[in-house]
Amino acid sequence: MSRKYTLNQLRNIGIMAHIDAGKTTVSERILFYTGKLHRMGEVHDGNAVMDWMPQEQERGITITSAATATVWRDHMINLIDTPGHVDFTVEVERSLRVLDGVIALFCAVGGVEPQSETVWRQAEKYSVPRIAFVNKMDRLGADFYGVVESIQKYLGANSVPVVIPIGSEENFRGIVDLVDNCAVYYDKSDRGMSWHEEPIPDDMISEAEKWRKHLIEKVSEVDETLFEKFCEGEKITGKELSLAIRQATHSHAVCPVLCGSAYRNMGVQRLLDAVVSYLPGPLDLPPVSGQCLDGNPIERIPSDDGRLAALAFKVVTDRHVGKLVYLRIYSGSLESGSYVFNSSANKMQRAGRILRMHADKRESVEALYTGEIGAVTGLKDTSTGDTICCEENPIVLEAIEFPAPVLSVAVTLEKKGERDKLSRALVKLSEEDPTFTVSTDSETAETIISGMGELHLEIILDRLRREFSVDVITSPPRVAYRETITSSVDVNEKLSKQTGGKGQYAHVIMTLKPMPAGYGFDFKNNVKGGNIPREYIPAVEKGIVSAMARGVMADFPVVDIRVTLHDGSFHEVDSSEMAFRKCAASAFRKAFMKGNPQLLEPVMSVSVTTPEEYAGNVTGSVYEKRGKITSMDKQANAQIVKSLIPLSGMFDYATELRNMSQGRAAFSMHFEHYEAVPFSIAEKVLEEL
Repeated sequence: MSRKYTLNQLRNIGIMAHIDAGKTTVSERILFYTGKLHRMGEVHDGNAVMDWMPQEQERGITITSAATATVWRDHMINLIDTPGHVDFTVEVERSLRVLDGVIALFCAVGGVEPQSETVWRQAEKYSVPRIAFVNKMDRLGADFYGVVESIQKYLGANSVPVVIPIGSEENFRGIVDLVDNCAVYYDKSDRGMSWHEEPIPDDMISEAEKWRKHLIEKVSEVDETLFEKFCEGEKITGKELSLAIRQATHSHAVCPVLCGSAYRNMGVQRLLDAVVSYLPGPLDLPPVSGQCLDGNPIERIPSDDGRLAALAFKVVTDRHVGKLVYLRIYSGSLESGSYVFNSSANKMQRAGRILRMHADKRESVEALYTGEIGAVTGLKDTSTGDTICCEENPIVLEAIEFPAPVLSVAVTLEKKGERDKLSRALVKLSEEDPTFTVSTDSETAETIISGMGELHLEIILDRLRREFSVDVITSPPRVAYRETITSSVDVNEKLSKQTGGKGQYAHVIMTLKPMPAGYGFDFKNNVKGGNIPREYIPAVEKGIVSAMARGVMADFPVVDIRVTLHDGSFHEVDSSEMAFRKCAASAFRKAFMKGNPQLLEPVMSVSVTTPEEYAGNVTGSVYEKRGKITSMDKQANAQIVKSLIPLSGMFDYATELRNMSQGRAAFSMHFEHYEAVPFSIAEKVLEEL
């Protein structure tokens, strides 16, 4: 077996952008112009090939990253179309982890939008070289140069146009290619399939010269030969300039910017040329690094003859073929039916069929080679982020970090008897999506599902219904309140029952005392002289603990209390462990209600990172939720607001924060301590129970 395309002819790229910038439309045009599709699908018609999920077609948005492979100028391009909605940022994260280059898409009207910043930071995290494409140049309000400036201003990128538009809005007619120094016009009669080059229009010559000079100045900083020719005024050929742009892109010195209108079929072919010419292949990047099983660092050089090293970056449950594991091969090759070692799980596994994916369509291949991306069946014990390698020379690649879920809801079954069915469905969905988690509240017995936002959980619930035929009812999870007392109470309780046979007798005298927050529970035995036999003392404590677990005032657990057993009495015949347990529980409940009981609520430590212009909105929302700000720090051009907020005010906060910051703020939270609920709030809580 041998590969059809060499490593130099391989490009693994993704398309990333804010929602509605046109990613899927660009993907459809790329597939059409490269001959992969014979008919272009449209997002608004619900027939785009890359948006294959019913939920995507109905909503007109991308939810899951779709992979495909196509060919342009004798180069194989593995393309991943990623979602733009912030709720599905996990798809961008895991795609960027395995890609060699990215097309950053910007709307010519919207420019750098909130999610543009998020995905750009993700690309920087993995040091992925980028080229930019300013889409929708035919739209009213399109401003190419404004977008170039905003990329520089908000993203800190050295954005350098390699083409400039001819006209804009309804007068957008084509582009000037600054590298080849020519004008490119697209033929509208055949949907942009053909184009022709002409000399640059007279009224644009000075503009084109200015921007070509700007381009040469920027890229010559990484090419000494080009810099010398530029300084000496020598002519620089298109090939020389193209090679310099490629080098500058790989080193992140510049971000080449192109433009067009994907929907009008203009500029996409030049974008494909830029992918081949400027973005790196596997050989252009440093060897992948990892660790041996003993923790020592190790590298793998990209080579088909090398030892196998692959990363599982996505898991999908396919109704036709079962569990599909998406892999990126960093070195060596993976053949169908071969045995491989999962170094993350320390397990040998057998690879089944090897598939090259085209969205939801599958093409069987014999093997995957270095640099390639594909899906494999049979790897049942493999999860997202696992390393697949050879057992003789194992390596563990760096796993993928995923953000923690920020929104939770409780789910209950509409029909009884489907609990196992629900459990299996939730396990499969959580295997696919590391930002979707499932837990059971031990106190409320609710099944809690957590995700990245309202839309994320809405899609999960829709998939439960459609794919797994499980209908559930959702409700916000209950706040896990606590109960305590605020004053000491003495109690003298006697249990004496005669029922004809052996009766029940127990007598306890004890004190309940409030303790500081976070103290928990403490039981002290001060009984002297054997008034209560030693064997019954543990039964007294168990009775108290059981009463505390069930709660007294509102069925919430009791905390931060000390119970001291002083005295009591027993009956030689009628006393028993059960009698003392009942007596102690009853005594505790009576005393508790006399000790000025109080409801406690969980208070969360919340950290919000927000652009400075929204800091006022954030601080205002903290006070509205009965919270208090503990600190405010500055980080670059962002403010970090730290506060303590009751958990009851944090439900739906992710959505609220996005709305108040145009999606540009993010937050994290964790439990801090319990605090007394104000009397007016406590009354409402007790009324609702």
